[in-house]
Amino acid sequence: MTANVQARSRGRLAIGRAVLRWTMRAVLAIMLFWAVSIVVYRVLPPVSTLMLGRWLTLQPVERIYMPLSDISPHLARAAIAAEDSRFCMHAGIDWFALQSVIEDALGDGASRGASTITMQTVKNILLWPGRSYLRKGLELPLALVVDTVWPKRRVMEAYLNIAEWGEGIFGAEAAARRHFGKSARDLTRREAALLVAALPNPIARNPARPTRYVSTYASRIMGRMGNENVSCLGA
Repeated sequence: MTANVQARSRGRLAIGRAVLRWTMRAVLAIMLFWAVSIVVYRVLPPVSTLMLGRWLTLQPVERIYMPLSDISPHLARAAIAAEDSRFCMHAGIDWFALQSVIEDALGDGASRGASTITMQTVKNILLWPGRSYLRKGLELPLALVVDTVWPKRRVMEAYLNIAEWGEGIFGAEAAARRHFGKSARDLTRREAALLVAALPNPIARNPARPTRYVSTYASRIMGRMGNENVSCLGA
């Protein structure tokens, strides 16, 4: 009887060790994937996990990768004004905004986000959509690494080329052509603001036919665009 108990105990221990080994291998594989992706996407056009998901399920993807120099500067200004006003000043994470969100949450304040453009880029190319504390926790260190390895200009370029602007529409060039019938380099201030105003819900919000709310939001973005620090984007 004792021998059987000991055998079962050894069996459970062996299983536990095997599970631990495979778990560690999986974690190391994921970390290696992230490291390689960050280095490769520093120079090659990145793709988002949403794009990969559509390709794997045989759904169409519209995306024409464009360098930042071929995208209207109004769009980068609008993105900073709406999403991340301290983009040129932080190192991937806006600790001031994050602290405010934590304080609001502890005080039962209104829920709001603190995701920087770098964090959103990390989420789009390395992680998964949806909300979870695990994903948010992973965003933070990955954003710090990306901000260290990539210049700010590259982060903005990647962000504007992988953002979703409608069902199967990714990136500024595809969005500008679909919604305004022009290249992203020719977007006006108003069109850029409308595109950014649609980002929180790109499937439901059509920048070419904005609701009153989206139009008003775009006007607020335009009002802030001229005051934003875009020095890190260079010429």
